[in-house]
This record gives sequence, structure tokens and C-alpha cells, in this order.
Amino acid sequence: MKFFIKPEIRIIAWDDCAFRFKQKSVRIVGAIFRGGKFLDGLLSTRIAKDGNDATDCIAESIVKSRHYDQLSIIMLDGISFAGFNLVDIKELNKKTKLPVIVIQRKKPDIKKFTAALKIFKDNRKRMVKAAGRIYYFRDIFYQKSGISVDECESILRVTCIRSHIPEPVRVAHLIASGLSGESHGHA
Repeated sequence: MKFFIKPEIRIIAWDDCAFRFKQKSVRIVGAIFRGGKFLDGLLSTRIAKDGNDATDCIAESIVKSRHYDQLSIIMLDGISFAGFNLVDIKELNKKTKLPVIVIQRKKPDIKKFTAALKIFKDNRKRMVKAAGRIYYFRDIFYQKSGISVDECESILRVTCIRSHIPEPVRVAHLIASGLSGESHGHA
């Protein structure tokens, strides 16, 4: 079944800035887009490097934003920000009442990733498992919460206009990279 997604659906996409080993907090950037064509605004906040506050900080930034009432989708460039500060996509969906789509350029190696989390004695492994099944669409991988596969792929068709990566995620990545010094593409 095909779903019609408005070409100017409001989306916020998040990515993190680069950081140094001794840094305690890292800036993350949210690019607000109309579909895949128009940048409407930016949000930013700071999260703890290797912390456990990414979900709450992103949710709070979105809900307090003047753009909140217009937003329809949250996109994330992976679930790991600022090292191993993971986003619980089901909790983010619940706190914001917005569907979440996680974009990955390569299929994640879940076993290797969860093995790296063994140094943390908290709920990070549960967050990885809760992110759910990994889907494939036009040379990218994605996970989702609060949205069907058909709706998700309709949104990806609207937003993947310059590359396989959705434009909101691509631009959030470029902005975060630029704030870190210089963008190098790979988005």
C-alpha cells in the first residue's frame, strides 16, 4: 500500500559535532526541514560524552521549540551520539509524540556494538535491542518507532533527493561537521 506524504512534511534531523577525548559535553544539532528541500530552522543542545542524556535532551529541545507543533517526524543519524550516549527511540517517540526514523549508511554490526557497551553497567544494551529490526531502503538502513514501514519509506522517497541519505540528515551532518571545524562530506 502506498501512502501519500506531503512533499513539505516537517522533519527534524539530529547529528552530533565532532569531539575530543577529554571533552565532557558535545554539541548536537537538529536541522528542521520541509520535506527534502527547505531548511526552516536549527536547534542545538549539549549532551554528556558517553553519558545517558541524549534521549531527554533531544526530546526537551524539540518539545520546547517554537517549531514543535509543525513537526511530523524525527530523524537521527544513528542512535549513538557523543561516543556511547545512546538514544532510546521508543522513549523519544513517547516523550515527543513524534515518529522516529534512525538512518544508518552501513548495516550496523549489533553484536560488535553491544560488546563495546560491556563497560557500561546501565540500560544501553536494552536501548540497542529496543531500537528493533533494521530495514533496508535504497542503499541505506533504517530503524523506526511509531511509524509503519510503508509510511517510513514514503518519507524516505520524499527526502532522499540529492543522495541515498535523507536531506535533513545530510544537512544536519554537514552543519555539525562545520561547527567542528570543516565539513568533509560523507553525508
